[in-house]
Amino acid sequence: MSARLDDLPLRDDLRGQTPYGAPQASLPVALNVNENTHPMPEDVADDILDAVAVALQEVNRYPDREFTALREGFADYLGFGLTRDEIWAANGSNEVLQHVLQAFAGPGRTAFGFAPTYSMYPIITRGTGAAWTAGTRSHDFTVDAGSAAAQVAATAPDVVFLCAPNNPTGTPMPLDVIEAVYEATHGVVVVDEAYQEFAPRSEPSALALLPGRERLIVSRTMSKAFAFAGARVGYLAADAAVIDALRLVRLPYHLSTLTQAAATAALRHALTMLRMVDEIVAQRDRISATLPALGYEPHDSSTNFVLFGGVNDPAAIWQQLYDRGVLIRDVGIPHHLRVTAGTDIETTAFLDALASIDSRS
Repeated sequence: MSARLDDLPLRDDLRGQTPYGAPQASLPVALNVNENTHPMPEDVADDILDAVAVALQEVNRYPDREFTALREGFADYLGFGLTRDEIWAANGSNEVLQHVLQAFAGPGRTAFGFAPTYSMYPIITRGTGAAWTAGTRSHDFTVDAGSAAAQVAATAPDVVFLCAPNNPTGTPMPLDVIEAVYEATHGVVVVDEAYQEFAPRSEPSALALLPGRERLIVSRTMSKAFAFAGARVGYLAADAAVIDALRLVRLPYHLSTLTQAAATAALRHALTMLRMVDEIVAQRDRISATLPALGYEPHDSSTNFVLFGGVNDPAAIWQQLYDRGVLIRDVGIPHHLRVTAGTDIETTAFLDALASIDSRS
């Protein structure tokens, strides 16, 4: 007979917690976890396969512990005069953030973010033994510089997470907010730019703020724009001293030879992948333009998804879409649901399914 979780000598601070649990279901249209649903271009896939095949010839040896070529590739891709010494990478952006928390948070320390925001921040925070504190946003999910700085100063966290653009709301975060938060704390400030490639070109990256700010970290992922969610590759840019701190907590050889080869090859096709981003943005804007006619209220989005309000019963609408073969996300915000911008066919399927449902449900 299997033991219950409560029967085990689990850490007290983990009792009663729930793991990350985005629904997984084999439906024809899955638009719930903000993946890039476009298939990878064949020439890109072929180049990645060739790189992995070469790497397999040395898979009997440990990988490059410093993943040098990959860090150089990320530095070239990001620009802003960055070098490989200012780049870090891991198995998905969640592991990148875990490394940050292991180095700068932990027992007796705190991390902070403006709710609602990415649901993994508090989970990873508690997993490292630190305490999570949630700040607040305005009714439209924005955060202004004055309020942000005041909340951070009052809380005095060791790590601040700024999701820019924000998940699950799609809200951008102006650079003046990031600057104000940085000045308001002595802790580390992490700007999570997982969706930055989908933002308008007029919304500058926090990478521009890195010079002279040794406590500022800008994280990215290959899961979204690069259609690499299954490969699990995340990365960040920061002062070289921060990179040295992360070496203290990483596991030996944490990025496999195959992962390094695949990601390095994918970066060579950045321009091709960014053209795919333009197609996704067009579908996102199509969703936003259509939802009001169906009786819903989309929020402005700088990401590859749309959060929409005006949903009387989110659970009922979610279920009715599920029954029609369309999977979206109930993110727990009252009267709201979130949908990923997929292909043209997927977007049509979602909008047709939603139109067939009484919005008063």
